[in-house]
Amino acid sequence: MASHIVGYPRMGPKRELKFALESFWDGKSSAEDLKKVSADLRSSIWKQMTDAGIKYIPSNTFSYYDHVLDTTAMLGAVPPRYNWTGGEIGFDVFFSMARGNASVPAMEMTKWFDTNYHYIVPELGSDVNFSYSSHKAVDEYKEAKALGVDTVPVLVGPVSYLLLSKPAKDVDKSFSLLSLLSKIVPIYKEVVEELKAAGASWIQFDEPILVKDLDSHNLEAFTSAYTELESSLSGLNVLVETYFADVPAEAFKILTSLKGVSGFGFDLIRGTQTLDLIKKDFPKEKYLFAGVVDGRNIWANDLAASLSVLESLEGVVGKDKLVVSTSCSLLHTAVDLVNETKLDDEIKSWMAFAAQKIVEVNALAKALADQKDESFFSANSSALASRKSSPRVNNEAVQKVAAGLKESDHRRATNVSSRLDAQQKKLNLPVLPSTTIGSFPQTVELRKVRREYKANKVSEDDYIKAMKEEINKVVKLQEELDIDVLVHGEPERNDMVEYFGEQLSGFAFTVNGWVQSYGSRCVKPPVIYGDVSRPKPMTVFWSTTAQSMTSRPMKGMLTGPVTILNWSFVRNDQPRFQTCYQIALAIKDEVEDLEKAGITVIQIDEAALREGLPLRKSEEAFYLDWAVHSFRITNCGVQDTTQIHTHMCYSNFNDIIHSIIDMDADVITIENSRSDEKLLSVFREGVKYGAGIGPGVYDIHSPRIPSSEEIADRINKMLQVLETNILWVNPDCGLKTRKYGEVKPALENMVSAAKAIRSQLK
Repeated sequence: MASHIVGYPRMGPKRELKFALESFWDGKSSAEDLKKVSADLRSSIWKQMTDAGIKYIPSNTFSYYDHVLDTTAMLGAVPPRYNWTGGEIGFDVFFSMARGNASVPAMEMTKWFDTNYHYIVPELGSDVNFSYSSHKAVDEYKEAKALGVDTVPVLVGPVSYLLLSKPAKDVDKSFSLLSLLSKIVPIYKEVVEELKAAGASWIQFDEPILVKDLDSHNLEAFTSAYTELESSLSGLNVLVETYFADVPAEAFKILTSLKGVSGFGFDLIRGTQTLDLIKKDFPKEKYLFAGVVDGRNIWANDLAASLSVLESLEGVVGKDKLVVSTSCSLLHTAVDLVNETKLDDEIKSWMAFAAQKIVEVNALAKALADQKDESFFSANSSALASRKSSPRVNNEAVQKVAAGLKESDHRRATNVSSRLDAQQKKLNLPVLPSTTIGSFPQTVELRKVRREYKANKVSEDDYIKAMKEEINKVVKLQEELDIDVLVHGEPERNDMVEYFGEQLSGFAFTVNGWVQSYGSRCVKPPVIYGDVSRPKPMTVFWSTTAQSMTSRPMKGMLTGPVTILNWSFVRNDQPRFQTCYQIALAIKDEVEDLEKAGITVIQIDEAALREGLPLRKSEEAFYLDWAVHSFRITNCGVQDTTQIHTHMCYSNFNDIIHSIIDMDADVITIENSRSDEKLLSVFREGVKYGAGIGPGVYDIHSPRIPSSEEIADRINKMLQVLETNILWVNPDCGLKTRKYGEVKPALENMVSAAKAIRSQLK
């Protein structure tokens, strides 16, 4: 019975690591306290997998922040600004790289492939002095072994690490990241030798970059790297793991011919074409780690279908070389369904979180070994049948309207230039208007009121009163700061997706279905289980309440359909675009109700548009077509004088800039500061952008407060490539996770910088 788990969530079933990290960062607990919580979490995870019967249990998938940053620490690739002088990298340097500190900014953060997980992007140049500087992988292997668990240590593979990095700021444009391969492989060798000496019999290299469209030069790097590693790998079983998509045919050929490698792991949920490659040309005598249990969603596996796939693969590789696995790390799913005491029983029966997926993997492995648990398979079959036939899933009226959308185009009647003229006459904004992205800090007191209201411990009247007081405070603060277009601060919202999902049909919600987004930041994705519609207005009361408190424009704040889709656990029984069109129609109803209520600036956030982009070029056009169309559906019917904003978060947007333009928003705000103004390069290269745009002027994901001079310098860089009349001044993202002691001075400096440059432009 061969079963394997690619990786596992780190935060704990009730976010134990999150609270330990934040307590440590706030100086309320010690490093030893943090290490103790972390060791307990690792121990419980290893025990859980052992008890479930998993044969190949991973180690070194735990992280205090991010596994790519762990690899940067392992290689000693610390950027010079952190003043690291060598030796084992400790918490001070590690967390400074992740979060910045009082004197230096954090490293760039971006999305991990097409997930909502963010990794810290390595900054590399030819002058980096790599050295073995974090022994975490070996330490955790030994830690598990001391507990009686022989694990498979997991490392980010050397080629994926380099290709997921970026050249350091001052590096020549012709610099090739792969030129560093010969410098980092010796350190990987040291790690491997130490793991061997500690008793490891298997080691796992994650090389997910293989699912991308790589050229021959990049593919050759795999051959070079693993040939160089071969001598160190001798005596070890080596697994190279891929995930998130199909492995292209040429990459499959290179991968499966790597020297010194014993087995290969594939995502057979999102990589359905890889199955054909395996059946046609999988190397004899190699292990196949078949990822048939979905690591990115919360639906129960179709055990009968998975078993059928596995049985077909048995004929290809033989029973003794076939290993049942997850499609990717379970990092991307919720931790344990056992903690969902308030979830509807029927819907709950359709689900499996990480802990349940471990059981599914082992049940399939047992079935392959002729030890099938008939009652487990029967219960699974009944749950799947219940979901398929449930009237709660299917709404014929919604399906009919959404089905009619695909063939039509949905655009506003006039072009953006004439709309901006009409909006300026109405809004009368200054040059370089200032705004924020939407949310303001969520204090402990605020969260408590919201929590108690949900638990019926606070009356609706008292809740509304408390929210109005908070909104009034936020409005007054923005007026004092002299911000031009205001927000209400979103005190009533737990999360930018969950808040809307709670008011739409077809959504279910968990209590502890948390998933790590970055660092200690967790999100609790809603579950879209059925057809989506909007029973009643969702935000109109709060937006009109806020507008009544000020004469300045007040933004109505909505989350867009693509982001709601990409940041939810989405039903897997129909194409994603169909679900997205249903959500778009619901948001369209809300936009039109806001306009009728007198809200003239409406922001429809599409933070996750880029995130959903398929990993293969051949699939991008179809996704961008329906994703952009979905956004346009939401606002195609509003008047010219209603200004539509959108916001996008951390990602590389330059390659989809034409799709962003095609969204036809009046104003877009977008992350910029943490990625060294990378966004601006697209405009330097000649792309003309006629709508309003606000590239973020400071990083809100760090507690660091930028000076007005630093912000002014950023604005001046923007003015070198953008027209004065379209530029907005705003932070990178919402302020929800920051403290007022950080927010107020940062916004003061932002407004001061905008005013200083404004006066120079007169």
